[in-house]
Amino acid sequence: MNRPSQSIIRGAVAGLVGAFALAAWFLIIDAIQSAPFATPTFVASTLLGLENVQPTFALIAMYTALHFGVFVLIGAGVSWALDRAHLHAFMVFGLVLGFLFFDLIFYAGVMITGVNVVQAIGWPQVLAGNLIAGLALMGYLNVTGPETTVRIRDVLRENRTMREGLVAGVAGAVAVMVWFLIIDMVHGRMFFTPGALGSALFYGARGAAEVQTTFETVLGYTGIHVAAFMAAGLLAAALTEAARKEPPLLLGLVLFFVTLEVLFIGLIAIMATWLLDAMDWWTIVVGNLVAALVMGGYLLYEHPELRENLTHELEEEMV
Repeated sequence: MNRPSQSIIRGAVAGLVGAFALAAWFLIIDAIQSAPFATPTFVASTLLGLENVQPTFALIAMYTALHFGVFVLIGAGVSWALDRAHLHAFMVFGLVLGFLFFDLIFYAGVMITGVNVVQAIGWPQVLAGNLIAGLALMGYLNVTGPETTVRIRDVLRENRTMREGLVAGVAGAVAVMVWFLIIDMVHGRMFFTPGALGSALFYGARGAAEVQTTFETVLGYTGIHVAAFMAAGLLAAALTEAARKEPPLLLGLVLFFVTLEVLFIGLIAIMATWLLDAMDWWTIVVGNLVAALVMGGYLLYEHPELRENLTHELEEEMV
């Protein structure tokens, strides 16, 4: 294992590589659109609450410093986490990282500035750029890391928590997708739900009339949906493993699924309140409840000792 300082330094350099890849991507996009430095100028002016600002050295320098600084911190954190978990920097992790970057830009932009930065810049460009950045960052860690013949299937075979977390996450994501597919079929509007969520996320739709049920909105939202559930599954699996060693933490696992339900509805309310009416709020509650039951049921199935503890606790409460 690398010393912590070496791992952090290597991660910081990887962050610089990822930041440069993203900056180069938008430099090319801006050049194609005959608007040099339009993207960094827009992001910097949005952070400062300015409108209709022309590119200046000060704005571009401010954004560049912030951009590279954030990536350095992320790269150092990712490298440290991989080192602590004894994981190789597989390139698939770069794709996951890219989707997380995309989510971070959207939610941070909305919460900090109130502006849908993803919509303003263009979600395909933002998603592609962040996937490139994630792959570049992870690629550097992959190339410069210790040589290993470990394959991802070997890691999943040996790491029970990661394996169960990914399975639980995918199962939960599929359960929600099937639920809303049935709801959309009953209402005679195939793929309306992912189309509505994708339209709100990528195009800033403000009502059902602006929903675009297209390949881009459906597939784009589905990718984010699955990635988010995989992350939630990993966290749920980690809590399950902790509860196996410390049974009182079983309450924490239950609270996690309750929080997951509330968080999803809260994010929709932040993103676009009209979705709660267009999709029927109860279908969202039931959909996430189904996902929680599927994920929780699978994890309890894989851990019979926890199932017995939970049954025992319920029997004591009923006495």
